[in-house]
Amino acid sequence: MSAELGFVHRFEPGSSAATLLLLHGTGGNEHDLIGLAHALAPTARLLSPRGRVLENGAPRFFRRLAPGVFDQADLEAQAADLARFVQEAAEHYGFDAGRVYALGYSNGANMAAALMLIYPKTLAGGVLLRPMLPLKPPTLPDLRGKALFLAAGRHDPWVPVGQVEALADYLERAGAQVELRWQEAGHELYPEELAAAQAWLARHTPLLRETGSG
Repeated sequence: MSAELGFVHRFEPGSSAATLLLLHGTGGNEHDLIGLAHALAPTARLLSPRGRVLENGAPRFFRRLAPGVFDQADLEAQAADLARFVQEAAEHYGFDAGRVYALGYSNGANMAAALMLIYPKTLAGGVLLRPMLPLKPPTLPDLRGKALFLAAGRHDPWVPVGQVEALADYLERAGAQVELRWQEAGHELYPEELAAAQAWLARHTPLLRETGSG
C-alpha cells in the first residue's frame, strides 16, 4: 500500500499487457476489489486507489448531496485528479497507460463512467457493476474502439432502471461497444453476472494474454 501520487492506493504487478483500475463502492477501500479482480483476470496488473471523499467516515470517489444526487463540481474535480493519478501511476509503475480497464462497483462504477465521459483517454474500457449515469457531458466524447460491460439489477433500490439505460445510451452514442446485462436483483452481485463479466473480459481485453505473446 502506498500514499504516493495523491491517492492512498495498492498496486500489484501482473504478467499480462493490461492493468485493471479497481474502484470500490461507498465505504470500501483499496483492498476491497483485489480478490474479485484476481478471480476475473488472474494475470492483470492491479491499480487500486482509495476514494478521497468521506461521507460520515465512509470513503467515496466523489460527494453526493442525497442518494442519487451527485455534487457535479466535486465529481468533475475528483475525476480530473483520478485521471492524472492513473497517468502518473503508469509512469511510476511502468505499465501501458493505453491499456487500463476499469473494474468498478457502485460509486466506483459511477466514477469509471465519469472518466469515460469526460476523460475518455484514461480508460480503454471496463466492467461497471451497478452503475448509473453520473453526469451529462456538454458534448459526447469519442469512445470508438472502447468496450464496456454494464451489470445492473432490475430491482436495485439505489440505481433507477432509467439511469442505467441513459448511461448505456450515452456510451453507445459516443461510439463505445456496450454490453448491458440485467439481473433480477438489487444492488448485490450474483455469481452468474460475475461469470459473465469474466467471459466479457476474456473476449474484449488483453488481460489474459501474457506480455510479449502474440
